[in-house]
Amino acid sequence: MQTKIPQTSAVMSALLRADFTTLWRNRRSLRLVLLVPVVIVISWKGMVNMMGGAYVLSGGITIGLISIGLLGYTNSIARDRDKGVFQRLRVGPVAAWTIMCSRILVQLATIMVMTIAIFAVGNLVDKIALPPLGYVTGFFAAVLGGALYLSLGQLIVGLIKNPETVNSTTRLVYFIFIMVGMLGNFGVLGDVVKEMVQWSPYGVVNRVIATALQPETWDLHATYALLATLGYTAVFGVLGIRFFKWN
Repeated sequence: MQTKIPQTSAVMSALLRADFTTLWRNRRSLRLVLLVPVVIVISWKGMVNMMGGAYVLSGGITIGLISIGLLGYTNSIARDRDKGVFQRLRVGPVAAWTIMCSRILVQLATIMVMTIAIFAVGNLVDKIALPPLGYVTGFFAAVLGGALYLSLGQLIVGLIKNPETVNSTTRLVYFIFIMVGMLGNFGVLGDVVKEMVQWSPYGVVNRVIATALQPETWDLHATYALLATLGYTAVFGVLGIRFFKWN
């Protein structure tokens, strides 16, 4: 009697198909996640002439990345772990890394769709027109920023096992990032908070995306923000994997 172990490519394909199917069946929650940044871009139309189109687009994309990384990915992982989905998957001939890789790839695909949607809405509604290179570099910067928030979500779900506590924690972090991040960027909360916000995950991602949308404005500050983004992603990702429990 022989036991056939499926190839890694076949396993990954099956996992991706299942995860995309789950995402499609929960498309109502997906629409809500994508709706928030689109509404932000539309409501900030009056700021295009004052702050520039890149600022408006980067703000919408940053808020969308926070929504996907914290509200979407983290709560999905916590819910499936609580229901025993990961336990059942690990019984089969499935490598642990393929399970998480499939989930992350689905979220990255969502980030790509969200970024394209914001570009389209910004152009059609806010009349924001950027050079082709700006859209390309801004797109890749959004994916990089999304990796940071996915790793932060992985850290939260790694440190907290109870799905209800995960849900409340992600909502609290989401609120802090949105309110303190936006108000701090405007300088409403003072110079000290503004400086802290600029080097927080919210600030560095927003800076990288805004500058990437206008690559000719790239400077040393943007380079430091890029390095900080990579550093945050590495630290959050390593700790999130280290403390994550499958059951």
